[in-house]
Amino acid sequence: MPDPLLALVLIVAFFFAASLASFFRTLDWTLIPEARVPLIAGAVAGGVIYFADFAPSFVVAGIILTAAALYVRLTGSESDAASGMLLGGMTGAAASVPLIFTRDHPLAALSACLLAGAVAGFGITLGLTQVRDRLRQAMVDVVTVIAAIGAAWLPTLALRFPRVTEKQVAISATALLPLLIVATVFRQWPAIRAELQGEAALGVIAPEDVRSTAHPLLRLGRGGWHDSAAHREFVRIANRIALRRLQQRSRAEEVARLYQLEVIKLRMQAQDMARIDRAMRDRAERRQEMPG
Repeated sequence: MPDPLLALVLIVAFFFAASLASFFRTLDWTLIPEARVPLIAGAVAGGVIYFADFAPSFVVAGIILTAAALYVRLTGSESDAASGMLLGGMTGAAASVPLIFTRDHPLAALSACLLAGAVAGFGITLGLTQVRDRLRQAMVDVVTVIAAIGAAWLPTLALRFPRVTEKQVAISATALLPLLIVATVFRQWPAIRAELQGEAALGVIAPEDVRSTAHPLLRLGRGGWHDSAAHREFVRIANRIALRRLQQRSRAEEVARLYQLEVIKLRMQAQDMARIDRAMRDRAERRQEMPG
């Protein structure tokens, strides 16, 4: 298979894997409508990278893709660092399309753009959501640019090792980001469980729902609920509550108050859903106990 065609196949595979990883993380397909802005920004960034020759290509890619990640973050919906990394990877994948048909090493160009975009998306989102001080945000942005340049240079560095091929590097880069998202879900599991245990202590959710709501694998099932679709929606709401509780601690006071209002609203929704499903379960049990 020619390298440009293989690069296109890998781009499609990356979008598919990224969507699955995002669904595993959030139990919804919100990444698909949110991908429009990264795709457009990435296409524009790819054109700029193609025509820019003021520095080595990996330097240009790191700078331009960081600027694109900043645009995506400021014009899109609020997200955390992991989502920013996925959206940044999509921006990088889109930016590589003009390059894979015009550069001598299309697979290396794809790898460089994917990695640089992901690092830029992660760093920009982390700075905007976790750092309050504007000066520190600027410092995080500078570090992000440097890290994105380094990520764009990694494929070139890897190819210096014997027996390492562009195909191997491109496949590894394509698979890396979705796997990192899945790993992030497992890494966040203890923190989410701790926050939901706090909600259970307040009586917002039942203690027996904590594990089936927080566990990355158990939450994919029914969790003892009568309606599996309702359980997935309950999991999304409960995890949103846990996320907002975590985010409140690193936000400015004004934003933290807004998050608290959102938490109160989400708590009411979660309690209503649990009460309705519990009533449905009780009704189904009574029907089973009735003599035929």
